[in-house]
Amino acid sequence: MNKYGGNAGAIAALVREAEVHRDVYVDPEIFELEMEHLFPNSWIYVGHASQLAKPGDFITANIGRQPVMASRHTDGSIHVFYNRCPHKGVKIASEPCGNTGKFFRCPYHAWSFKTDGSLLAIPLKKGYEGTGFGDTQANEGLSKVRNVVIYRDFIFARLSDSGVSFEDYFGESLSTIDNMVDRSPEGKLAVQATPIRYMHTCNWKMLVENQTDTCHPMVAHESSAGTAVKVWKREQGDATETPMAVQLYGPFMSPYEFYEQSGIRIWPNGHGHTGVANSIHSNYQDIPGYLDQMVAAYGEQRAHEILGEVRHNTVYFPNIMVKGAVQILRNFIPVAVDKTLVESWVYRLVGAPDKLYERALMYNRFINAPTSIVGHDDLEMYERAQEGLKSNGNQWVNLRRLYDGHEEQDVTAVINGTSERQMRNQFHAWAKFMTMDMDKRIEAAE
Repeated sequence: MNKYGGNAGAIAALVREAEVHRDVYVDPEIFELEMEHLFPNSWIYVGHASQLAKPGDFITANIGRQPVMASRHTDGSIHVFYNRCPHKGVKIASEPCGNTGKFFRCPYHAWSFKTDGSLLAIPLKKGYEGTGFGDTQANEGLSKVRNVVIYRDFIFARLSDSGVSFEDYFGESLSTIDNMVDRSPEGKLAVQATPIRYMHTCNWKMLVENQTDTCHPMVAHESSAGTAVKVWKREQGDATETPMAVQLYGPFMSPYEFYEQSGIRIWPNGHGHTGVANSIHSNYQDIPGYLDQMVAAYGEQRAHEILGEVRHNTVYFPNIMVKGAVQILRNFIPVAVDKTLVESWVYRLVGAPDKLYERALMYNRFINAPTSIVGHDDLEMYERAQEGLKSNGNQWVNLRRLYDGHEEQDVTAVINGTSERQMRNQFHAWAKFMTMDMDKRIEAAE
């Protein structure tokens, strides 16, 4: 029996000002409604233009339950379309990426399509003469995703025909992407390696919330990062250079006061970031020659402005996180109500010293890999929460830290770095984008 259906009021009631109902994490019906409403109504990250370097290159992705693909056409343009043959519905591409050559070919009946999605050829096409085929949608080729924006080589798409524009959806939050790209002396990023992928047995929103949860690192990571710091202090002796591993693990043990003073910035539509005034990425050792390259490219003042912006985690609602200072993007891909595939991508700063790329790759392996001692701390907490939320003792999750009794929504503000307001901000956006088309669909059905 459906408990929520298309009832916008019932779904909105799951989110109070400082509490959310457990069903947002554990109810399979809510999960399916997210796939049907939330993701199509939101702007979703599809991939990076550097993954489509040559004509014929393609990548595949999912927006909710909808399989999509992006490809580079012969004229250099990028197109995004539904990954479905217009004949019998077979997926055109099943691999995460590849090069299709001059055209896509359906593996079922050999219908073929140009790399802009248009229909190229059909075997025995004379069999369609006089059938009215020319007036059908199939004759148009692969169905295009109509709302696509490529911002500084980051490809975003919205499946819904109506909704918030790209500019209004992201607004000032795009400054994090700007900063990450500007860290390249040439103003370009490149994907040169596959991401680290592994499955988490928890709801996708737990991972997103954790990105701006600054009250957990010194607790959850005490046995891992804390031990690494203790061992280094004991063994460092006369060493003058701190090992990269300690540089990466050590900041996780920063005290509450550090995070309080670092601050959180929230933006409309569920976006926000930790590390406004300071962050765990602030004190990495300098890479020889890098500053000189940046000064030569941007001038001294602008170079210092770019490198002085060391935001920690930026959440782009609904499901990606960007670490500009170490050039990492994490994509939290919903698979089931209690299953999330996490992809952690590293970008090379084009024209920058190789040591920066090495540091980013090492950070990704140390923190985001299945073998990470820090990542497993978080994973255990997610799994415990997924199990614990089945308890009937309390059906509400408390997000009341530094709640003042009333909060204006869809605003830009800088707040105490240990506040849970960014989590509240995300759930306000969740209710907004979950329900924005429900009343319209009910009216259309009537």
